This record gives sequence, structure tokens and C-alpha cells, in this order.
Amino acid sequence: MPDPNSRRDFLKRSSMALGAVTLPAWLLDREAAQAAEIDREALAELALAEARKAGATHADIRINRYRQESIATREKQVEEVARTQSFGFGVRVLVNGAWGFAASREVTPQSVRQMAQRAIATAHANAPFQKRVIELVPQTGVQAKWKSVFEQDPYDVPLERKIRTLLEANEAALKVRGASFVESGLVFNNEQKFYASSEGARIEQYLIRSYPYLNATAVDSARGDFQQRAALTSPKAAGYEFVESYPLRAEAEQAAHEAVEKLRARPIEPGKYDLVLHPSHLWLTIHESVGHSTELDRALGWEADYAGTSFLTPADLGKLRFGSPTVNFVADRTQPHGLATVGYDDDGVPASRWHLVKDGIFVDWQTTRELAALTGSRVSHACEHADSWGSVPFARMPNVSLEPAPANVSLDDLLAGVEDGILIYGNGSWSIDHQRYNFQFGGQTFWEIRKGKKGVMLRDVAYQSRTTDFWGACDGLGGEATYELGGALNDGKGEPTQANAVSHGCPGARFRRINVLNTATSRSR
Repeated sequence: MPDPNSRRDFLKRSSMALGAVTLPAWLLDREAAQAAEIDREALAELALAEARKAGATHADIRINRYRQESIATREKQVEEVARTQSFGFGVRVLVNGAWGFAASREVTPQSVRQMAQRAIATAHANAPFQKRVIELVPQTGVQAKWKSVFEQDPYDVPLERKIRTLLEANEAALKVRGASFVESGLVFNNEQKFYASSEGARIEQYLIRSYPYLNATAVDSARGDFQQRAALTSPKAAGYEFVESYPLRAEAEQAAHEAVEKLRARPIEPGKYDLVLHPSHLWLTIHESVGHSTELDRALGWEADYAGTSFLTPADLGKLRFGSPTVNFVADRTQPHGLATVGYDDDGVPASRWHLVKDGIFVDWQTTRELAALTGSRVSHACEHADSWGSVPFARMPNVSLEPAPANVSLDDLLAGVEDGILIYGNGSWSIDHQRYNFQFGGQTFWEIRKGKKGVMLRDVAYQSRTTDFWGACDGLGGEATYELGGALNDGKGEPTQANAVSHGCPGARFRRINVLNTATSRSR
């Protein structure tokens, strides 16, 4: 056990060094004061008045402040502490059936008026090249304030307390015999958003997201081998209470033990296996094969530059069998602690919940006001989002989740139905084609299932399938008690690239006769 006085001195030194690796405190304070003092209503009216004079059929302004704090540690030391902040506004107008957009970090009346005029000029420049007139489904302007669900704002928690949590987790991992390295960290995001539109919307939102993470490494120098096991947790829309309630020390110790065990685990024999997938793994498969494929802009070919298009087509709606009858996927912008959960999207549309796949049949898309108009619907699913005040809003993925079985089915119940299979935890390497159809996924840990029971650890495992074949092979789902929320802060899309935070909830699930590869053998060929 390290000397507590030495640790206290180290934490003091880490705090004193903070100014060297973050924005100066005076700059953070100045921008915070500016954000608090401006008259958003007056600035919004300036922008919207300019748009009305230009004959815009729609206009909106977003005045947003973003904060991020990240802490990274390795073994017994702090690697980095960083705090960033961004404050500014963006104006969007629809003139002559074409979009125009302009943004600035100078949040003043003069700048707002200038950016509105620039957005109008951009729309006029775009109009001659617009292949179709952009239309939006109707939306009543609402006036509202909304906060994400959290108990303790992480920005109110002392840095020393956060660092202590990480170093104690590292210490627990390093006590494991054979553990060589460990890294851990915390990431906190805060979005303070104001939206005003020509339909009369005036919306304020305050969002908090938190993410504790770690990774343990074991090295076998004699064989030239190393193995890792990352934490099975995911970020959530929650406050510091998420960090305090998550058993990070126990997770660090278990991760270290399993990294060591992976060094001596038995390589998988390639072939067809039944798979039981833990939610800590399955969420990423959902994200890539279901979340991206049901984005309407991808199906229409609008989005191909980053991550491809989709195998789904408008003609498939209501007809295509996406999975077995037990499979139901919901898109949900209201899910508690979901990373993509909001009160209202960047079109001012209230968040909602709807089915993408019902009883195995593909039944709906992810839409915005613009995309919904193309489907014949009169209602948007509130998927418009921009990752910054300076970014153009466009269609982004909501929380997409697999509904659990209505019965009380445990993970052991799913294992009991398997004679020869593999149990997989955690997300690892992955690959999927440009239409979200053919894919390959690895994981963190792999366990033999023999005669309905979890057995020894395996290694070098990845499975291959096609989206509809894979979900068609799902014949068992865990109940509500097995349901967990996974997700990521960095879902990329667009050019220039924007990042979206999104969650995917799911229970444990069983899949029959899936093709499994030995990744070590595949790499050697």
C-alpha cells in the first residue's frame, strides 16, 4: 500500500500542473461569463428578422456552449488532465428551397446579423444547384427547458477526488500477479444549448455525459505475446453518481485477472457455433448492423462518404424480414441515461420512441423534418443533430435498442439451450461492408459453452455473418434483468466529420450456428 502522505502530495502537484495542460482559467471564466450574460432572445430575434426579410421559409439559430473534461492515468501516475470549452452560435436558413448556414464564436448582435446575412447569401448561391426543393414537415414551435437525468454535476466534483478514484483502480489491477500495465480515465461532457426558430420555438437544454474506462495488459515476454482486457462499461448520460456507483476497482482487478488468463487460453477451432452474446458485446453489433442500416439518408445514397450507405431500400419498408420474430428494435430519444437522449432535436422536434423492426419485420426509418417529408409522413422522428454550434445539423442516429424478452429469462437460461457454443463479453475489433450487410466482430473475452454450462476461456475468436442472416438466427433473448445500456461518445458521420453520442440497450441474446474464425490463423495467412 503506497504511503497516503505521498499520494496526497502527488495529487497536489497534479492539481498545480493543471493549468499547463488545459485552457487558462481566465479564458474559461471569461467565456462562461459571456455565455451567462448574453440576451439569447434578443440575438435570436435579430437572426430570425434577417431571415424573414429575405423570404426564408424556415430559419433557426443555435447558441451553444460545450465543455469537456478528461483525465487519463497509467499505473501510478496521471498522464493528462484536459479541460476544453467552446461557445458560439450557428444560423440556418431555408431560402428558395435551399439551405444556407453560417456560424461564429463572436456572440454579439453585429456578428449575429452578419452571420444571418451570410447564411442567406449561401442559400441563394446553393439554390441554382439544388436538384430538388427542400421541404420540411410541419412543426409547432414550443417553449421549453429540459435537463438530462443526473444527480451530481461532475464539473462540481474536485479534481483530486476524480484522480484518487482512478489511481485506486490502477492499484487494484497491479496487485494481480502477471498484470503488466493498466490505464484508466474519466471523460465528462456538458452541452448547454439554446434553440430558436421561425416557428416560434425557444428551447433550452442542459446535458451531462460521464464515462469511466480502463484497460489492463498482461505480457508474456518469453513467447512475445501480450493480451488486454478493457472495462465492460460504456458512457452514459448521467452525472458523477455513475462513476461512484460503478465498481471500477473490482472491474480493474477482474480485467487484470482475465488479461493474464487470455495469455494461456485455448485458441478457438474455426467452425459453426451457437453464440450467447452479453450486452457489453452485443451493443456494438447493433450499432453497426442495425443503427446505421436504418438511417434513411444512407439508404437514399446521401451519406456514402463516411461509413457507407445501406442494404435497405425504401421498397423494403414493411416487407423485409430483418430478423426472427423474436427480434424487436426500437429507436428512442427518450431512453433514461441514453447518450442520444434529448428533450428536443436540432429541428426543435420533441424526442420520441418508435419501432424500426417489429416482430422481425423492418417497419420504419430514422428521420428528420426534411427526411420525413420524403417518406410521405407528416411527423419527424427528431433525429436532427449537430455536434457543435459551428456544425451544420443533419440526420444522426438515436438510441437504437433491442427489446428484452417479456419473460424472466436469465443468461444461464440462454446457456442451458446450447450444446456447443461460445459466450462473448465486451466489444473488440470489428469490420463491416459499405452497405452494412457483411460483417465480422471480435470481443474482449470468450468462454466455451459445453452442454449448457460456461466453461474455459478461449481466445482468437471472431464471428462472421450477414445482417439479416445473423438477426434471423436469434432464437433466444434474456429478460429485463439481463438488459444493459452500451454505447459510445464518438460515432462519426459526414464530411467534415461530426461525432455523435449514442447508446444501444439490449439483453443477453442467443444465435444459432454462426460462422466463427480463428483470428490468429487468419492473420498468419
